[in-house]
Amino acid sequence: MKIEKRWVISFVVISIIAIAALFWPEQTSLPLPGTFLGEDSIVGADVAWILASSGLVLLMTPGLSFFYGGMVGKKNMISTMLQSFIALGVISILWVVVGFSLSFGESIGITINGEHYGLIGNPTTYLFFNNVGVLPHSKMASTVPFILFALFQMKFAVITPALITGSFAERVRFISYLLFMVLFSLIIYTPLCHMVWHPDGLLNKYFGVKDFAGGTVVHMSAGFAALAGAMMIGKRKNPHHEPSNIPFVILGTGMLWFGWFGFNAGSALAANATAAMAFGTTTIASGTAMLSWIFFDRVNGRKVSALGACIGAVVGLVAITPAAGFVTIPHAIFIGFISAIVSNLMCHWKRLKKVDDTLDVFACHGVGGIMGMILTAILAQGENASLLHGGFEVFAHHMMALVLVSAFTFLGSLILYKLTDMIIPLRVAEDSENIGLDLSQHDESHA
Repeated sequence: MKIEKRWVISFVVISIIAIAALFWPEQTSLPLPGTFLGEDSIVGADVAWILASSGLVLLMTPGLSFFYGGMVGKKNMISTMLQSFIALGVISILWVVVGFSLSFGESIGITINGEHYGLIGNPTTYLFFNNVGVLPHSKMASTVPFILFALFQMKFAVITPALITGSFAERVRFISYLLFMVLFSLIIYTPLCHMVWHPDGLLNKYFGVKDFAGGTVVHMSAGFAALAGAMMIGKRKNPHHEPSNIPFVILGTGMLWFGWFGFNAGSALAANATAAMAFGTTTIASGTAMLSWIFFDRVNGRKVSALGACIGAVVGLVAITPAAGFVTIPHAIFIGFISAIVSNLMCHWKRLKKVDDTLDVFACHGVGGIMGMILTAILAQGENASLLHGGFEVFAHHMMALVLVSAFTFLGSLILYKLTDMIIPLRVAEDSENIGLDLSQHDESHA
């Protein structure tokens, strides 16, 4: 069997990383004196909760693989599931080597009126997890070991590119997807993560963007990248198929819902009242969205379906994510309701249907993230914290940030798709698409 050069290069890359890790020098000093606190600052309850939350968020990625895998045709189930699952390996390694440093390292950015605002982290600050140890960080994780914070954040980085895969399912070349995933994580995800979640990030410090658990960083970025991918790769040869396994979709939804408690409530970074409120708003928004989706379907002449119930539940989870720790339970009900209606309309919008977004990733995750960002700016609790509480400036800044993030993630992703396609063609050959990616890409079948 002929071995393709691209796979040799891939193996050489992981070999170099492994050998470099073996001989990587031990850290001798901590960066930025005063950044880290003593071990006496560690709170055991917080450590236990963030450990549990990290495991819950990790579970979301295999949950997503079941969710997506059950929706595609039978001959593409394994390939679709693997595209999500493989992110656990690729992004985890990338995160340790340089991703965490680019996301949360010392800010590199611009100065406005004498204030420094970060656009991306210094890649050398935490290269190969240097200086990511057991001491708490004074600004980012003051009651848990910094390495636990880094590992918790890693799970967010893992699931983001996995979310994109639903848009180009059934027609993408696996090795091309791996390359795009790496490029997206380095060039789109890490600067966006830094700008929103680093204390000195531009969107955080200057615009005051509130994104409790990733509506902007995760879902909007994945949604717009999905839209760009569907447009770039083009329509499937046979776009009409029956979902291969609805029980898989239900299982995946349950795993996502369960894991989302770590995603949202864990983002409080402590076992406290904010985590409890985020836990409550998360499940209430999802339940409301699920019911709103199926009732709205019925009003529009469509039957109640398990698929619709599952999609509605996930849309509710997406929409509440940026607001989870900032709003009340009643507000979570409204967020779930209105987001489900808007996403449902987008899923059936004829103009959007002209773009073959296989699993409606943009309509669900992109639109859900947008709705969450807007509703957070309207409803967030606290004086001057949102439009309803006197914070018109906060709302205006959110809307400006919404435009900037949308343009950055969509146009940036489009460029990365084109770059990837120049290096390795994104789309599989027509005969490979016809027999299905399970066999053509992986020589496997579930039948």
